[in-house]
Amino acid sequence: MSKIFKLMSYKDWLLIFVNFIFLGAHVYFNLTLPEYLGAIVGFLENGAKQGNLSVYWTDILINGGFMLLMVVGMYFSRAVANYLSSHVVTGVLAKTRRELFNHVNNFSMKEINNFSIASLITRSTNDVTQLQEVLIMTLNIGLTAPVTAIIAVLKIVNLSSGLSIVTAVSVAILLLMISLVFSFVVPKFNKFQTLTDRINLVTRENLTGLKVVRANSAEKLQETKFDKENKSLSKIQIFVNRITSLIQPGMTLIMSGTSLALVWLGAYLMADGSIDYPILSMFTQYSLQIITSFMMASMLFVMIPRALVSAKRIKEVLNTKTSIIDGGGADPKEKGTIEFKDVSFKYPGADDYVLKNISFKANQGQTVAFIGSTGSGKSTLINLIPRFYDCTMGEVLVDGENVRDYKLKDLHDRIGYVPQQGILFSGTVKENILYGNQNATDEEIDKALKIAQATFVYNKEGGIESHISQGGKNVSGGQKQRLSIARALVRNPEILIFDDSFSALDYKTDKTLRKALEKHTKDLTKVIVAQRIGTIRNADLIIVLNEGQMVGCGKHDDLLKSCEVYKEIALSQLKQEEL
Repeated sequence: MSKIFKLMSYKDWLLIFVNFIFLGAHVYFNLTLPEYLGAIVGFLENGAKQGNLSVYWTDILINGGFMLLMVVGMYFSRAVANYLSSHVVTGVLAKTRRELFNHVNNFSMKEINNFSIASLITRSTNDVTQLQEVLIMTLNIGLTAPVTAIIAVLKIVNLSSGLSIVTAVSVAILLLMISLVFSFVVPKFNKFQTLTDRINLVTRENLTGLKVVRANSAEKLQETKFDKENKSLSKIQIFVNRITSLIQPGMTLIMSGTSLALVWLGAYLMADGSIDYPILSMFTQYSLQIITSFMMASMLFVMIPRALVSAKRIKEVLNTKTSIIDGGGADPKEKGTIEFKDVSFKYPGADDYVLKNISFKANQGQTVAFIGSTGSGKSTLINLIPRFYDCTMGEVLVDGENVRDYKLKDLHDRIGYVPQQGILFSGTVKENILYGNQNATDEEIDKALKIAQATFVYNKEGGIESHISQGGKNVSGGQKQRLSIARALVRNPEILIFDDSFSALDYKTDKTLRKALEKHTKDLTKVIVAQRIGTIRNADLIIVLNEGQMVGCGKHDDLLKSCEVYKEIALSQLKQEEL
């Protein structure tokens, strides 16, 4: 909660103070109403005794008018207080969502994997919403309910100590009922949010892999998985709703029983002259206000634990520091070079190393390629260059400086990164290309598209202004990869990293694209992860990986003679004559 309070401005605190003033006014109007009602009942009683009500019509109308003003004031003050509290809390929680988004945006892959994407989505949406609802209720009820109850208790004690016993017993029964509900419901809230994470995870997996699910006729399997999580969540919801549903009828029973007991006991007290009709009517009103206040406060206490669970989950994210932090600032003395010095890496929490003792150097303008069987560590290796992860041992150098010494922005400005799966965002082609360089001109975009063999966009209606749907659903896999390459090229980087970024291209486009890259990016260092021998055979340096270790390093012809792993991969794709 302290994190949220820090996001509040002086204006927010001022509005809360004004909100409390209006809530105080609401309490005053609410507690004054029974006094005017008692006065009217007194006038009616006296008029009935005298057999002439007309004598008191003026007094009745005046007090009735004041009652009407109290009611108007009560609802006006409540409306303003509700508006102010909603305005403040909604604004502050909007800042919290933004803070969460920005904080998660700076997470390394380690932190994202620790929380899971589904959980981060739940924490940024559902948990914030839960907290928002309870904070608004707290501002509105947290002050008015206890203040109303305390002042009303003082008033009824002064009115009649005998009748006060009825109210005390009613409040005790109410608190006992709420305590029982509280003890059953609260332990379920933490599990409730965890199961919401699971529902989001299963739903996200299903929607992301919908084609695979349908292609394998696995709809029933996915439905079974979803039903399992859905039933677990539903059981808790049903249990919580069943228990909390007892509050409303229980409150009605207590309030009705209190009114009946007050009338019954009041009749005896009136008979011996201890009280009169005005006192009984005022006492009944105050008693109901006390019970209502305790009910509202108790319901708030039931909701607060769930909000605290949500606040704790939000705090966990905001308090998590990214393991990849800015360096003090590097002073590169080289340009376009990449060097690995005895680098080993294992994922956080893992026992085995994914990469072991990797050493090589790529100079400016060279093409370095990585090849190996699936799971040999190729993608992991290149992810160490832009610091998606930090190596466990050894050093990764860019332009002669350790990547840990760079400010992340300075490091990433030197690199153009193209992932295996072309990631596109909803918007236009131009907007997607501008992710690489927001200051790129149309001429630079056009040049990048031509080098990337992505001129197909000009055949679309609107050209570079044509629409790309969310996730690039309206373009093919090969078109996504070419647009991703264009986005990397428009950055004008020193280093281009291709993480198996030609896998969805046909052989002709692959060959044409490589020729265009060779012609237009002679001064750029290119790092390529590929499965095709044809894609990398002309590389200046080919590194062969097997189970995380370098088993070969050299040019194509040399590796055919010296590296059995490379030769085996090559022969599986090309005939001996072609090699």
